[in-house]
Amino acid sequence: MLLERDFIVIEIDVLKNKLTKLKAVLVEMHSYLDIDNRRPALTKLEDMAAQPEFWNDHNAAKDAIAKTNALRGFVRPYDDLAVLIDDIDLMMELGQGEETMEEQQEALGEVPPMFEKADVMVSKLRLQSLLGGKLDACGAYLTIHSGAGGTESCDWADMLYRMYRRYCEDNGFDFEVLDTQQGEEAGLKSVTFLVSGAYAYGYMKAERGVHRLVRISPFDSNSRRHTSFCSLDVIAKLEDDVEVEIKDEDLRVDTYRSSGSGGQHVNTTDSAVRLTHIVSGLVVAVQSERSQHKNKARAMGMLKAKLYEYNEDKKRKEMERFYGEKGEIAWGSQIRSYVFQPYTMVKDHRTDEQTGNVQGVMDGAIQPFIEAYLKKNAVRD
Repeated sequence: MLLERDFIVIEIDVLKNKLTKLKAVLVEMHSYLDIDNRRPALTKLEDMAAQPEFWNDHNAAKDAIAKTNALRGFVRPYDDLAVLIDDIDLMMELGQGEETMEEQQEALGEVPPMFEKADVMVSKLRLQSLLGGKLDACGAYLTIHSGAGGTESCDWADMLYRMYRRYCEDNGFDFEVLDTQQGEEAGLKSVTFLVSGAYAYGYMKAERGVHRLVRISPFDSNSRRHTSFCSLDVIAKLEDDVEVEIKDEDLRVDTYRSSGSGGQHVNTTDSAVRLTHIVSGLVVAVQSERSQHKNKARAMGMLKAKLYEYNEDKKRKEMERFYGEKGEIAWGSQIRSYVFQPYTMVKDHRTDEQTGNVQGVMDGAIQPFIEAYLKKNAVRD
């Protein structure tokens, strides 16, 4: 028959085995997270930020801060995990050194919650490791377009816009609206916004495609069930060192009055700018600034990013990655369905990830869908 002390010995052996495996995971992560290269790069950028002349070039400083945050997003969590593993090791040594069984049990009782915390940290770092694409660390331009469904679709675009705004707020991303087109009766025909923060594009690229809504229409006096569609385009905000040639003769510039809020000046002058790249047919528009010059500069940045991705996809002969995943904004092309009636479910058709908490998703809880997409597409990207 096993005595109480025997159970303690067994428990210590189990914990030791788990700690050995956790240390092996840390060693593995050190390699595939490229800590040996990321750490000195981070130190160099942090030293640069401490110099008095750092903010003399505001744009260069912003780029440096973005790169610093991207590197810190790997190095700091890795270091925190390493410290926690050392704490677990120390706690187990202290527990084994106690004289009485009661003291050993009390000390070792603090170890399992520490392992649980470590497991969560490992999961987050593994997800972070999937963001190794060339542009994943960049910010992201997102554009929601309403599709088949008229007013219903415009209202759905407004709902998706709110969902992404809430997601950004909950996950520490900055969110800035660049252009909006209001629906004729309600909602939005389209909206373009910039999401900034470490690995914003790496996460948001998972959302590119057609989103389908099924619900009882609030605009239908007969309370019938309607299906609406919207598409979401996601492109990376390029760094200044990425070269994209745009010839003047290939560019058409249109100015118009801003349709959004922002005061008398915004609404009574032709400050909004629309750029059309004639060769590719790509169009971008910005109306967020009061100055036409500033709007044009921001629009050029968007067009540069959009043209870069367009050309990259063309080189790879995989245009479906840019257009095919989004496809026609109608039946049969959706990446995800949001069903409010006759049952409640949100399901991603690419990964089969699903949840019955529709309201939670509409309040921004889309991280499980993003994680499932990143895990499934890790090899491809």
